[in-house]
Amino acid sequence: MKTVSTVLACVFVFATSVLGQAKPQTPATAQERAPAAAAAPSEQPKPLIPLKVQILLSRFKGDKKVSSLPYVLGVTANDRIAKTSLRMGVEVPVPTGSNSFSYRSVGTNIDCDAHSTAGDAFRLSVLVQDSSLQFDAQRSNETAPEKTKIVGDVPVFRQFNSSFQIVMRDGQTTQHTSAVDPISGEVMKIDITLTVLK
Repeated sequence: MKTVSTVLACVFVFATSVLGQAKPQTPATAQERAPAAAAAPSEQPKPLIPLKVQILLSRFKGDKKVSSLPYVLGVTANDRIAKTSLRMGVEVPVPTGSNSFSYRSVGTNIDCDAHSTAGDAFRLSVLVQDSSLQFDAQRSNETAPEKTKIVGDVPVFRQFNSSFQIVMRDGQTTQHTSAVDPISGEVMKIDITLTVLK
């Protein structure tokens, strides 16, 4: 009996010794299992750059300047959240019957945003919507084609819309649009000046 106990004790000691030498393997890390994947380069946001954008709307009758309306906008280049908008106008009553009127908005709407490009230039996206009343009906009738003659004192609303992109540099002035009003014969021009604010 004593011999059996001695044998069992020896077996237990031997098994414990063997198990103690066999260290459990730790699971391989992600870096050991596979080579690390190269991280995709994330596009760094461009810095915000304050700009002053002047949009000049001019009307010419021949060589004579009829009107010149400058609009100055503060635009932040590379702003992905918001663009600069300007709304200026008036609600004009339009007769619709005996002692009844409807109102129509007349004025200027401008939307502008900017993004910097290579070479210290800026790409401007501009939307200009301009509406106005034709006041001088007699002059319009004298110059307008037969199919556009104005009847009586009915008001005429002029519409001018232009949407475009243009690349400009600091301090540059350029004329982008020139169009002829088919009723009055006046020429509408858009001049843009870009200034980087320091």
